Amino acid sequence: MTNIPETGRTPRVQIRLVVIQILVLSLLGTLGGRLWYLQIREGDAYAKEASGNHVQQVVEPAVRGSILDARGVPLADNETRLVVSASRTDLLKMKDDGKAVLAKLAKVLGMPAKDVLLKVRLCDAKTPQPCWNGSPYQPIPITDEATPKQALQIRERAEDFPGITAEPEAVRRYAAPGKSNTAQVLGYLSPVTDEEITKAQDTDSPYLRSDQVGRSGLERQYDKALRGKAGVTRYEVDNLGRVIGQAEADEAQPGANLVTSIDARVQRVAEYELNDAMKIARTQFDKITGENYKADSGAVVVMEAKTGRIVAMASAPTYDPNVWVGGISAKDYKKLTGKNSDYPLLNRAIQGQSAPGSTFKVVSTAAALEAGYEWDGGYPCTSSYSVGGQVFKNFEGESFGPISLGRALEVSCDTVFYGLADREWKKDGGINPKKGEPKDYFYKTAHQFGLGKPTGIDLPNEVTGRVPDRQWKLDYWKANKDSWCKTGKKDGTYVEKIAYENCLEGNKMREGDSINYSIGQGDTLVTPIQEAKIYGALANGGTMYEPTIGKAIVSADGRTVQEIKPKAVGRLPIDQASLKGMDSALEGVVTRGTAAWKFGGWPQDKIPLHAKTGTAEVYGKQTTSWLATYSKDYTVIMTIAQAGTGSGASGEAVRSIYNALYGVSDDGTINKKNALLPTPEKSLPKIRTDGTIKSPKIAKDPAKDQRASQQSAPEPNETQPAATVNTPTAGNRDTRRRRRKRGSRRMLT
Repeated sequence: MTNIPETGRTPRVQIRLVVIQILVLSLLGTLGGRLWYLQIREGDAYAKEASGNHVQQVVEPAVRGSILDARGVPLADNETRLVVSASRTDLLKMKDDGKAVLAKLAKVLGMPAKDVLLKVRLCDAKTPQPCWNGSPYQPIPITDEATPKQALQIRERAEDFPGITAEPEAVRRYAAPGKSNTAQVLGYLSPVTDEEITKAQDTDSPYLRSDQVGRSGLERQYDKALRGKAGVTRYEVDNLGRVIGQAEADEAQPGANLVTSIDARVQRVAEYELNDAMKIARTQFDKITGENYKADSGAVVVMEAKTGRIVAMASAPTYDPNVWVGGISAKDYKKLTGKNSDYPLLNRAIQGQSAPGSTFKVVSTAAALEAGYEWDGGYPCTSSYSVGGQVFKNFEGESFGPISLGRALEVSCDTVFYGLADREWKKDGGINPKKGEPKDYFYKTAHQFGLGKPTGIDLPNEVTGRVPDRQWKLDYWKANKDSWCKTGKKDGTYVEKIAYENCLEGNKMREGDSINYSIGQGDTLVTPIQEAKIYGALANGGTMYEPTIGKAIVSADGRTVQEIKPKAVGRLPIDQASLKGMDSALEGVVTRGTAAWKFGGWPQDKIPLHAKTGTAEVYGKQTTSWLATYSKDYTVIMTIAQAGTGSGASGEAVRSIYNALYGVSDDGTINKKNALLPTPEKSLPKIRTDGTIKSPKIAKDPAKDQRASQQSAPEPNETQPAATVNTPTAGNRDTRRRRRKRGSRRMLT
């Protein structure tokens, strides 16, 4: 018989009790330790946070700084509008999530109910625009175009519109198309996201829930300076939310103003001329296919040659940046991003890259000189150049006999550059060079000209272009080899044959690659801003500048001025003698070369112009037009996709820009009173302590008889003197057509 203790507990039960006691004591110890940690060690911190539960913040948004042109004309500023907003928090408390309220609101505002519903939904990875990408606790703007009558209806019937407010607010204002809108340069704003708030919380410029931030262009590049600092007033409240005292207040600090080097008048002329050139190009036809040119996109850059400052930058197609103000509609968003939109949000001056055509020949000329070829050597300009079984033709079969490098630039002789590049390819060992043997002058020179990398312009998302050197060929082959080998066929279609060849030796520099490259064809890609940088350096004696648009950041009261000075980033790899020869040759392009038929009658003796035309072939598309020009003061670059030859599509438009800058009439006479900007603007507009703007004295506005320079400048604010010019008349356009018919010289590349 088993002995049972008097307590009635077996040893097993006693062990279990001991274990339970240990567990209980452990839990009590853990709980006590945690209480000590919270109340003693971290007590002050949690007490501070707890006190915050009794503090409510009222945010006063800072007034965003204006973006001004070089004279002080606002390109982007603020205006007071009646903004109707919806509180998503209040709407979600309703049984139908506020759908009935939003439907009534849509009726009052005269908007489709669907559009209103889309505006209050939150953005995520699966939700397309339009949607709200700001804080879900922040009032969501439905429209900033409410009329006083609509606002009064909402406010007087507050019980019918719970969660809806209608208040006057300062909102962003941009110049609309037709008034130098500069859309892609300026960019646009949208609400800050939670992710952005988190990332910036430990920086010297944290975001608040109410902030609007720049999403592209100058609005993004200079967002920190333009945004200012919101004012925050903190109120102590009781448990019922009643204010019992004011804790502290930080006053709002308005954002600084950004003064740019853009001249709104020149910008308007550039936009008009680009658009008009594209329209005219569409009336012309491709001689090979017989089809009209599509001329579907383009860009123009006007830059100060001696500083790199941008005077005008236009991209087409364009859009009205005001569509983003107050939240963009589904219809407008589709217009800007849909497959048939031609993507107007792209700034093609810095993001549009294409083969440069013959404008690239200044690089090839410098490369030939670097490789030891003589400037005045007699290089055969034949009608064609044969390599194996392939024939590379000169434009329209032209033949000029033995000519110098300068003359080759003037008449844009392709076969001269074919021969030079082919000789260098052979010197470098051909398709199988020994390691370390290739000199690759033609490719190294392109890199020395700054190609294949961003120019550093003060705009976000600039693309790099491409120099298809040996390293690029190897990297590209590795990335695409499997696809080429899978689809390539030796006796297939043209595309299949190319894929087959690339599969076998796409990693090697072939003879045809170097020949095509020498005239800016093949895999070479450049952007208009890269061209502007190069031709600006040719204009100023060889110094390459980092292009800039920002000229100064000026505080809201005008007392603090932070100037953004020009920055030299290198020199062209050309000695002064060769640079002088190239300068003379490019002047010859205007007086007797491929651009002469568009610049007849220009006062060359008073304002020397220089140019290089380019016609770039693109597989599956019509040719791209390029025209690169410069004077002693400015560089003007224009390119139009699917528009034909460089001088044919862009010649008159570029000339009209110079007409406007210098006040030159169609007959070649100069009227300084009509000149918009005969010399670059050096002074800054003065911003008074009350925020109003006083512009520096400049040349008078152009007279009514000036042709394309008579475009409307943006409407100034009340403190800015009007700077208006007139829209071109039908008679001006008839004059253009007559002049175009008089051009009898052949259009060369």
